[in-house]
Amino acid sequence: MPNIVLQKAILDITALSVLSVEELRDVQGPADPDEIAAIESLCNTHPQVLEATQKLQLPAGTQVINDPWAYGTDDETERRRLYQCYMYLVLNVDPEANHYSIPLPFSPVFDAYTMTLQWVDYLPLGDEPTVDSITGPWDPVAAVEYSSRLLKKEGQRTDLTPLHVHQPKGPSFTVNDREVSWQKWKFILGWNLREGPVLYNVTFGGQPSTAFDLGDTGLGINSNSLELGCDCLGHIRYFDGCRVTSTGELVQLKNVVCMHEIDAGIGLKHVNFRSQSASVTRNRQLVVQCVATVANYEYILAFILDQSANIHIELRATGIVSTVPISPKATKVPPWGVKVAPGALALNHQHLFCLRVNPAIDGQQNSVVFDDIVPLQDGQTDPYGVAFLPSTSTISKPGGYNLDLTKSRVYRIQNSNVVNPVSGKPVAYKLHALPSQMMIMNEETFNSKRGIFASEPIWVTAYHDDELYTG
Repeated sequence: MPNIVLQKAILDITALSVLSVEELRDVQGPADPDEIAAIESLCNTHPQVLEATQKLQLPAGTQVINDPWAYGTDDETERRRLYQCYMYLVLNVDPEANHYSIPLPFSPVFDAYTMTLQWVDYLPLGDEPTVDSITGPWDPVAAVEYSSRLLKKEGQRTDLTPLHVHQPKGPSFTVNDREVSWQKWKFILGWNLREGPVLYNVTFGGQPSTAFDLGDTGLGINSNSLELGCDCLGHIRYFDGCRVTSTGELVQLKNVVCMHEIDAGIGLKHVNFRSQSASVTRNRQLVVQCVATVANYEYILAFILDQSANIHIELRATGIVSTVPISPKATKVPPWGVKVAPGALALNHQHLFCLRVNPAIDGQQNSVVFDDIVPLQDGQTDPYGVAFLPSTSTISKPGGYNLDLTKSRVYRIQNSNVVNPVSGKPVAYKLHALPSQMMIMNEETFNSKRGIFASEPIWVTAYHDDELYTG
């Protein structure tokens, strides 16, 4: 193995000095864009890959391309840096041609350290016999396109009129370098390669709140350069990012974050039924958004701040499903996927994300509690048995905690040393975690152990400077 070692450096930005440099010999860093490009090029030109392609006897004018993916392994002793290349067929030269609808039945695996082919995986084709070699001729199928210019004109929507967002006096937010002020909110908008946008030093009405980020997917390094009218509407403020190449050169990433205001419908309405007098307040929101492309997938991440001190985290998945081949002659669809096009099977899998909150609710002395709504169960105070009230429990040890929907469980980050003058209770910020699917794997599997954060919806840990991520 060549002398390629991941290094971790700690810098003092204020003093412009390097505090420490540590070699992490048993740790592999995230995928690097230059590395991915090198693997893609190697796969496209490797003699064994070209030989396998020729055996398919593909029609003239077509092109074989590949998407390199970091190769997940459950072998804890594995030290190679493996990439698995998923192979696809492109039927025309249009840059938006959908190659994901025509996956090919072989997948080369390369070692990025040595830049050598390790082996070739031959993929199952449904109830057709599993191939251990590639043979032709190719059984032709038509591509399923997504681009409007490649789709047939009939069937496309033509009944939509233009929708314009107009702010004649400009936006309500102000930006000073990276510090954003909007309504009672103030925060510093950061950005990094791993997490994408990060909100630092968040305050509402002058009260310190918290910092938010989302990571472990390389969200930042895969961020799109956003465009007005395509990714964002209205009066937009854009923010840039940067990365370094594998040789240490600086690359500026234009418009990786956009920020704009939206009208999100009714925020508050009340009608006095006696006078029929109506009071309505619109729900104005500030959206901080980025879009990341990871091969076939697009992830849209948005921090949405409203005028009621709420921070909503919205993560949407779009793009194209990940596909593997299935023989057009197959009579049964395997249970581990869904047939989405002739010759293409979308595999069953999960996408798991984790949001990190570093709280500072009116100071650093914060704790986490949860409230369960329970029956009073007091025959003297509640003789009819209809009363219920919150029961508060303080979390005293780190670990994962669940959402008990039967008790309407809600978590709060609170500062017990500061009292809310209205409620008379400690100041706090609620966490409303949506009920969602946890990891669907047996606990003894390697994946379950590696992704233990996905076994519970809420995790509480003490802060440590060098513990910022789930893994």
